[in-house]
Formats: sequence, structure tokens, C-alpha cells
Amino acid sequence: MDEKSVVCSESFFPPLPFPSMAASSTPRCNSNSLENASIRKPMKDGTNWDHNEELPLLPGETRVTDKDVIYMCPFNGPVKGRVYITNYRLYLRSVESDPVVVLDVPLGVISRIEKMGGASSRGENSYGLDITCKDMRNLRFALKQEGHSRRDIFELLTRHAFPLSHNSSLFAFSNEEKFPENGWLVYNAMVEYRRQGLPNDQWRITFLNEHYALCDTYPSLLVVPYNATDEDLKRVSAFRSRGRIPVLSWIHPENQAVIVRSSQPLVGMSGKRNKDDERYLEVIRDTNSQLSKLTIYDARPNVNAVANKARTWPSFRSDLGSVMTANRLDRLLTATGGGYESDDAYPNAELFFLDIHNIHVMRESLKKLKDIVYPHVEESHWLSSLESTHWLEHIKLVLTGAIQVADKVSSGKSSVLVHCSDGWDRTAQLTSLAMLMLDSYYRTIVGFEVLVQKEWISFGHKFASRIGHGDKNHADADRSPIFLQFIDCVWQMSKQFPTAFEFNEQFLITILDHLYSCRFGTFLYSCDSVREREKLSDKTLCLWSLINSAKATYTNPFYTKELNRALYPVASMRHLELWVNYYIRWNPRIRQQQPNPVEQRYMELLALRDDYMRRLEELQIAHSPKLSNSSTSSSSSSSQLMSHHVQTHF
Repeated sequence: MDEKSVVCSESFFPPLPFPSMAASSTPRCNSNSLENASIRKPMKDGTNWDHNEELPLLPGETRVTDKDVIYMCPFNGPVKGRVYITNYRLYLRSVESDPVVVLDVPLGVISRIEKMGGASSRGENSYGLDITCKDMRNLRFALKQEGHSRRDIFELLTRHAFPLSHNSSLFAFSNEEKFPENGWLVYNAMVEYRRQGLPNDQWRITFLNEHYALCDTYPSLLVVPYNATDEDLKRVSAFRSRGRIPVLSWIHPENQAVIVRSSQPLVGMSGKRNKDDERYLEVIRDTNSQLSKLTIYDARPNVNAVANKARTWPSFRSDLGSVMTANRLDRLLTATGGGYESDDAYPNAELFFLDIHNIHVMRESLKKLKDIVYPHVEESHWLSSLESTHWLEHIKLVLTGAIQVADKVSSGKSSVLVHCSDGWDRTAQLTSLAMLMLDSYYRTIVGFEVLVQKEWISFGHKFASRIGHGDKNHADADRSPIFLQFIDCVWQMSKQFPTAFEFNEQFLITILDHLYSCRFGTFLYSCDSVREREKLSDKTLCLWSLINSAKATYTNPFYTKELNRALYPVASMRHLELWVNYYIRWNPRIRQQQPNPVEQRYMELLALRDDYMRRLEELQIAHSPKLSNSSTSSSSSSSQLMSHHVQTHF
């Protein structure tokens, strides 16, 4: 932040109990997102900022209302300011404090708005609004009690923060920003499969789902075994939950082993079998004649899946009337028709359970994590408090499962089928992480964008339900941080392999910020069939447009390009870290970790090199008429001299 950012006295804050989170300099009370923290100068992303302006506006962003409030800063006490509500953001600027306090919160980040206190409330600043956000922070504003001063701002804020609950549209449909790059062109399914060497003599591309009749949550283009007909696919879809049949995600370029994804088979309590499904998995196994078995990884806990098979109807009925734990709910969902591939029905397949818990467990785990990091870090028993959230334990299980998938395919010992219940949560985590470990292309900026578009967006992760874009129902049981967990796993890998990824931490944080912001259409809706119907790519901008138009901001300076090198992170608890720069970034005691001296020097040298190359080009252009009249030898010696002059600085 610049000199106008609020600075909190360091003396208020004793040292933190863990080294990686120790404040390295005077902490700052900065409530802006990491991307928005840089909008104090004109940005390429379309945000306008001037020190004399009260409110920065994006093209298409309009002011709705403004009001004098007191921001109850949990780190620095009450701050008088003026809050502005637009159709995109909540923006607060202090009016009497020096330095200035700024809050810049996209409305899509807001999960819940509650009234605090009543007309008869006593006590200073006890009347106002309490706002819960999806990005690990809460906001509280106090207002004057006389004249129902909060009624209008509460109604306007609620209407614009939750537009879908008020028959209105998200800001992404009003955004009029312009970018040099068109992010919607990043992913083309046919191009990506051709990059993988598909189709080939064992795998074909089918357009059977072109109109989403086979499966409305799958993409229109699918890769399936060459020897499976479209009629076979239709019969198999009847035996897979939501019609999500096994289809190819990735093929190994050398041993031709594949990663295939699907939903669970509809075995049910009676242990139903389906010859078409059994034969189809045999066809998948036969696509590689070197393999004797097909490995099936069921992402769910073993005990849940086994219990699903053993449950009886009377116990199921009794559970319907009881308060169910998340795990019992997971079992019930399968007991009513789901299941897993048994040894009798699939003799040429090996089944392994990966013990990854369901969306409800993950949601509760993140809530516990937020409780210990915001607004104040639980210092007295930090390690035990962190352990009690089980967050890193869940990260470990997801990474461990992905490592098993990647290792099995890389070794050439088996092709792999991955599924969970419906194949759009844990399945997406496992396939995308395994592909990231196996294919260096996905570790580039554009390659990672392709990976997200392919395995998450096109294959139907329920972003609308898991994030709740524009929806006021904050208690919806479908909300869950599944995609956040995936990005956390990617960050863990980038920490262990600092030269293997073209993108940096800022890239990952920007993706998460706009997962919620509703500024772009990238993460809106839950499947391609709805996106196509709503003409999303015509009516909204893509997040990749922002990122690819300013790649230098998101580039890892230590990236070393390597082809066909598999990465296997260490998934033990002692090698995993809490992502402080994301989960605790709002705490002013946690200064955003700056580049280390080596990285800073490296960036300086790169900038120096670019400057000399630019000056060299200018000299060559300026002297081109003279050079054309001079001899070839003198021109050559001059260029060599200039080249030597540039090189001496390195």
C-alpha cells in the first residue's frame, strides 16, 4: 500500500507463535483484496484510481448509494468513514483518520448480511450491520439509531449482494471492461485432446452429447473407447449416477495408460449388476493390451462405502427421521441407489478407497479454520487448534489420493478410473491434481487455465451451488470449499517444487478472489449446458482475459521449463503448511511475505536485461541508415561490441 494506507502500531501485537507468520515489519490494517490493493495506480485490469477520487469504478459499474458509518475494525478499533455501495462492490473510505483506511469488497464475496442490535439497543456502536464473507473475513458497521438509518442500506446491499435471490443479474453481465486478450479462447476441447494425441486407434471422440441428451452435466465433446458404440454409451449411462459415464481425461504419451472419470455405479442395496457397464469397463481395460487390471479409485471413505452396501431398508427409514452426521448422509445417498464396483461383477478391476470425506465435512472444517484465524489468531494453542480443524489432514488425503492415481498411470501398470458419488467434487480434485503431477503443460499459466476449464468447469463441478453466487441462502447444505481445497493443494505443490510452475502465488490467489467476485463469467453456473443456454461467453468476460493480459504479474521468475517430468509431492503432515498468505491475509499482523532477496535480485537483473535489449533495439533503429551504408564487417563488429556491453552486466 502507499503512504495513505492505515498503519497499526506494532506495539499492540506481540510476536506470533509460529515463525512463518511473524510480522517482519510494521503491520498494516489493509482490508483490500490482494489484487485490489494495487489499484492505487491506473491498472491494466480496467480499474481507475486517482488519489482525489472517492470511489474507483470499473466500466459498467454504477454507484447505488452511500452512507456515513463507523467501521468496527477488529484490529484497530472504530473508524469513521463513508461506505459506498455499487452494483459490484462495497467500498469504504475513512474520513477523519490519517492515514486513510480503505475497504474494497466485491459484493459476490458476501455470504450473509445481518442486522446488529435494535432501536432500543444500548451501548456505543451496538446498532448496525454484520457482514460475513466467503474469503475468511467478517465486516461490521455501526450506524446511527435514529430514523431507521440502516433500513435503506440493508435492503440495497442485500438486493445487490444477492441479485439472483431478487430476480436480478450478476455484475458479470454488466461488466464492460476491455482486455487485449480474449480468455474465452484459451480452452478448446478438440485442441486439447489433439495435444494429447487423440483420437487414436484405441480412443475416439464422440459428439453424442452435443445437445446434452446423454448427460446434461458433461461437456458436449467426450473421448471414449474406440470399440464402444454410441448405443453402448447410452446403456451405460443408465447405470451411472446422473448419467456420468466413464470418459477419458488424460492419456500417458508413452505407455498409453489413461485417467478415466465417472460417477458411482447405481448398484443400490440389492447389489444390482449391469452387463453393459461391466463390459464397458472391460473395453476401457483392453485399450492398453499391456495391462492386466483396471484400477478403480473410489474417493470416498472405505467404511462409508462398505456400510452403504450392508444397509437395510428399515435402518434407512429410521435414519430419515433422525439428525444425521455428514458421514451418515454420505452413506444414505449411496444406500438409496449408489455403490461401488464389486469383485464379482468386475473381476478384472482392483478397487481402492481413498478416504476423502464429503462436502459437508469439508465445509465444517473450513468453518473451524476461520474460527482460529479471524479476526484473531488462536496463539496460545496454535498447533492443537490447527489440528482440531482437520483442514491440513483433508489436504493430505486429497494429495495422497492424487499421487496414487498419478503413480499408477506413470508406472504403466494400470489405467485408472476415478469416481466419488456424482463425480463432480472429489473426482475433479483427484483427476486434475494427478494430471498436474504428470503433465508439465498444465504447470504453465495457460495450461493451468486449460486444466481448470476442462476438469472443473466443463465437467460440471457445481460452482453455483458450492459457492452460492448471488444467492442469499448462506446455510445451503450444498455450499462447500471443494475448489478452494484444490487450489490449496496446488499451492502446496508449488512450495515443494518452486521452479516447476510458471505461475506464482498471486495467480492462485487471484483465481480464488474471482471465484467469488462475480466480476467474470468464468465460474458462473454449474455445467456447460446452462452456460451455453445463457450465452455466457457472449455476455460476460473471462478471468483468463485479465490474467493473460498482464502475465508478468502472475509469472514465477524461477520457472524452469521441463518436459515429461512427473512431480510427486510429499503429502506427510510435516511437509504441509497452512497457506498463511491466503487464509490469514486480512490480519494486519501477518505481513504479506515479500520476495526473498535472491528473487528480488533476479527480478532486478531481468529488468536490467530487458532495458539494455530495448536500448540496443533503439540504437539499431537509429543507426540503421548508417549501418546500411557501412561495410558488413564494421556492422558485425559493432553488434558484437554492443552485445558484449550488454552481457557484462550479468
